[in-house]
Amino acid sequence: MPEKLFRTTRLEAFSDGVLAVIITIMVLELKIPHENGFPGLIAIAPILFIYLLSFALTGIYWINHHHLISRIERADPRVLYANLAFLFCASLLPFFTSYVIEKDADPFSVALYAASMILTAIAFLFLRLAIGRLLKLSGQLHQEDIATQRKHYASLALYLIAIPLAHFHPWFALAAIALVTIVWIVPTAHPVPCDDRNLP
Repeated sequence: MPEKLFRTTRLEAFSDGVLAVIITIMVLELKIPHENGFPGLIAIAPILFIYLLSFALTGIYWINHHHLISRIERADPRVLYANLAFLFCASLLPFFTSYVIEKDADPFSVALYAASMILTAIAFLFLRLAIGRLLKLSGQLHQEDIATQRKHYASLALYLIAIPLAHFHPWFALAAIALVTIVWIVPTAHPVPCDDRNLP
């Protein structure tokens, strides 16, 4: 019996909505500083950095999610469940972002933040592999897909490094997490021959 396939339009629309809500919830954590003028902005600079970091990572996931889903016209149950797992993990990001801010980026909160990044990255990797399976079956798996998987593993390695680093230098750990955004901004060497090939 052939495996049932589903159109990806609702999957992408639902995912876009969830990610948009995640970003909206995160921005609510930004509070007006008590001090006036430039000193007030300096006082909340660490909060702005953590928000920017969470926003950037969510945005990168959104771009990659769009790119992945655009590669297929129909999704199997593996893709649907992997997508739900990714959205669940991503939906926890506002909580962990708020936790780091409330705890003034202490070692435990930063380590927990890095752990949440690992969880989300693993969930997205499952989604990538599920879609990669469909692409392989249809003969549309490209060299760029293999390179992107390696980039994903490199991101996981940086998150893993950030956890023990947080116990000694929390802000260095956050810098390691921020490095992941740079890893994904740099384009892969083998672009996919499709209309969205300029996307990471």
